[in-house]
Amino acid sequence: MKGTIRIKTERFILREHKIEDAEHLYNHLGTDERMIEFSGWNPYATPESARETVQDFIDRGDDENFYGWAVEHNSEIIGTVGAYDYDPEESSAEVGISIFRTHWGKGCASEVLRTVLRYLTEQRNVKIVRAWCAKDNIGSRKAMEKCRMKLVSIEKDALSINGHIFDRLNYEYRGI
Repeated sequence: MKGTIRIKTERFILREHKIEDAEHLYNHLGTDERMIEFSGWNPYATPESARETVQDFIDRGDDENFYGWAVEHNSEIIGTVGAYDYDPEESSAEVGISIFRTHWGKGCASEVLRTVLRYLTEQRNVKIVRAWCAKDNIGSRKAMEKCRMKLVSIEKDALSINGHIFDRLNYEYRGI
């Protein structure tokens, strides 16, 4: 069974990536400095890197342990969500989500994250799903907490991003 399958939520469709997504990801994530303010990495920083990243997602589409979705709303991509670094021995993965700033504050990240957590733990039998964020990233913190992810540790001054130092908050979600 493929890891990345089409999933519908109340408002969104989580689907496999298409190469056309690269342009939107570059325009909305790659060029928006606020999108990388608390992560420091940007796989969509140039049109070329956006295209390479999306092509990698497409190429890995048949992998049963690859989980990477485009988040679609009203037939338009508004972000991405994925689970990475799957560890079969521990049955764990790390989840990451990026929602276009035009959709912040509308519950999009929580709805999408909740759906992915359920899918991973209930259908794929992943026991532990991890995520992290900078302490100052209030939006990510709220989304994880709304989805019942538990704060399991705080690493003081662990993140150095664009000349700023942040505490790293580590969260976990354990399936039923």
